[in-house]
Parts: sequence; structure tokens; C-alpha cells
Amino acid sequence: MTTLSQVTEIFGWASILNIGFLVFAWIVIAVMRPSIVSLHSKMFDIPERDFPLIYFKYLANYKLLTFIFIVAPYLSLKIIG
Repeated sequence: MTTLSQVTEIFGWASILNIGFLVFAWIVIAVMRPSIVSLHSKMFDIPERDFPLIYFKYLANYKLLTFIFIVAPYLSLKIIG
């Protein structure tokens, strides 16, 4: 049987991993933007001018989902525990 502390620990590590990935993705997009835009433009046949908005929506959606489904439950479990 899984205990409350085990579930809390799982959400804690998931929070760290997801926030780490979010920061990593932001750094990669910020540092390597020209080469990434060129690569994705060729791969998906999307004009290069559309990619800043696409990247912004991607990072915003990932952040929102991470905080709703990972960080908020973790904080709730920490408060309960």
C-alpha cells in the first residue's frame, strides 16, 4: 500500500523534474533560437515568423500543466502531511 509520504515524495520529484525540463527548454530556445527555428521551419513547413508565438504557447502551456497537475498537488500534500 502506498503511503501519503510516498505520494508526496513522488510529486516532489516530479515537480523538480518538470520544472527542470521547463528551465532547460527555455534556455535552449533562448540560446539556440535561430538554429531551432530554421530546423523546425523545415521539418513542419511553418513560416519562421510564427515560431516565437508557438514557442511561447508551448512554454506557457507546459508551465500551466506542471503547476496544476504536479506542483499544486505536491503543495496540497505537504500541507496535509
